[in-house]
Amino acid sequence: MKKIIIFSVLALLLTGCDSFLDTENLTQKDTSNFPENKEEMMAMLTGVYSAARNMEMDENAASSFVVSEILSDDRFTGGGPDDKNWANLEKFVSTSPNMFDETWANAYKAIYRANTLLLSLDKIQWDDPQERSYIEGQAYFLRGYTYFYLARFFGSAPIVLTPEPVNNPRASAEEMYAQIASDLKLAIEKMPSTPKVQERGRATKWAAQGILARAFLFYTGYYKKDSMPLVNEGSLTKAQVISYLDDCIANSGHDLYPDFRNLWPYSNLLSKRDGYKYSVNNDLQWAGETGGNYETVFAFQSITKVTWDNPIDCNRLNLYFSIREQDEAGIFPYGKGWGFGTVNSKLWDTWPATDIRRKGSIIDVTDPNEMPDYQWAADHQQHETGFWQKKYVAVNVKTSSGYVNYSKEMFGETVNDDYQINNTQDLVVLRFADILLMAAELKQDAGPLNLVRGRAGLGNIAYSETALRNERRWELAFEGIRYYDLLRWGIAGEALNAQNGIEVKNDNATAQMSLGDLAKRITETGGFMPISQKQISLSAGVLKQTPGW
Repeated sequence: MKKIIIFSVLALLLTGCDSFLDTENLTQKDTSNFPENKEEMMAMLTGVYSAARNMEMDENAASSFVVSEILSDDRFTGGGPDDKNWANLEKFVSTSPNMFDETWANAYKAIYRANTLLLSLDKIQWDDPQERSYIEGQAYFLRGYTYFYLARFFGSAPIVLTPEPVNNPRASAEEMYAQIASDLKLAIEKMPSTPKVQERGRATKWAAQGILARAFLFYTGYYKKDSMPLVNEGSLTKAQVISYLDDCIANSGHDLYPDFRNLWPYSNLLSKRDGYKYSVNNDLQWAGETGGNYETVFAFQSITKVTWDNPIDCNRLNLYFSIREQDEAGIFPYGKGWGFGTVNSKLWDTWPATDIRRKGSIIDVTDPNEMPDYQWAADHQQHETGFWQKKYVAVNVKTSSGYVNYSKEMFGETVNDDYQINNTQDLVVLRFADILLMAAELKQDAGPLNLVRGRAGLGNIAYSETALRNERRWELAFEGIRYYDLLRWGIAGEALNAQNGIEVKNDNATAQMSLGDLAKRITETGGFMPISQKQISLSAGVLKQTPGW
């Protein structure tokens, strides 16, 4: 019988069938002779990061980030008339039984690689125990992060803690979150308290504290618990999580970047050079993605040299969410893409106009400073509202040969010419602003919340549940967070049903969104996604489908 672990191989690092044999392999690298030194251990760690990143950048847009954005009340499916699987998914209807197969496989590939690394730590001599501890902490972080990914996306999944082939059933939510909490707690304890990041794209103690707080809020909110279980160690309390966030706020070296708009590539100087009016009028200058951007606590990197042999090495999210097949002169400085995730006009209408984050997050196609010549119904665009997000979107500059992605101008010929694989923006998983807002929510304290509001040019307010929820929506819009907030607050059904009746254009024909009774579907499915039928078949029925699907 085939096992779930059949998908979890150390591609490019481990090869051959000798991986689990007690023999010496003289010709290939596998678990009998790899790793043999620190450099090979670092290559193994890079392999864990690669798999974890790939589940976020799934080539078929079937990742938690894309799905959570489309399912949230901030966005509609968009895309074209052929994107029926996504339009149906927004109604919690599955027409593609293996839609999330690669997402699931990449998650277990990351878990397998993390498990293999953890069992390999004693194979080499360590001159510096702290270096070993940091690598070990990153492996625990990535495993805990991946289990949290699976828990929020599918509700539950099998727990696998060994590289050996297993065929485990789905764990309970309590078991899943105990593993998540224990892994992230170990990561916090093993990684150093070095201010900010040691290496771009690498996890830190501060990232582990923030992701653990995010997991705690989801588990205790969604499942109505007071604490979060630990494996064989009791439980994690709210006070402990608050202490982690306080430590991050006081000692991490991370902080709010002075201007929210400078966190996003549309404010880059190369586009400003060519007359992007919004950028010029606001004197914006992108913080970039290296050490100068001290607000990013954890992000997955993209690489510049990408080919169609491995397209997910780029930022595929920017392709999915960019404006559909436009003349790029008419949408400058934005580039074209597939047109997913049109913005709900109700979000724009209810967002205070005095908040700089509204225009800093959303493109209004009727604003000549933003969009000189927008074409409605380009390539039969669906769910068109006249509003697009601008955080994860292709960004162009003008050159003598035409319009090119800003990355092409920055990195030259290493960047591919094809607009489908030339976006290099980092995927920011956790920002310091979210650290502050989680602290405000757990403490019910307006202090951290008002720091975030102040950065946006807004005055102080008293703490309330409504104020906290609004602030999270406005600050973190289009960052893959809103849908999970709605689920854990228990208001997803009501919020999603409010999308019905919103006016849109489908291929320029006026229509109203009609998504059905989504509150009923949330109740039936728990808000979680279906497991690939392929994975259920490979498990010989040990895996059970997510309820409601």
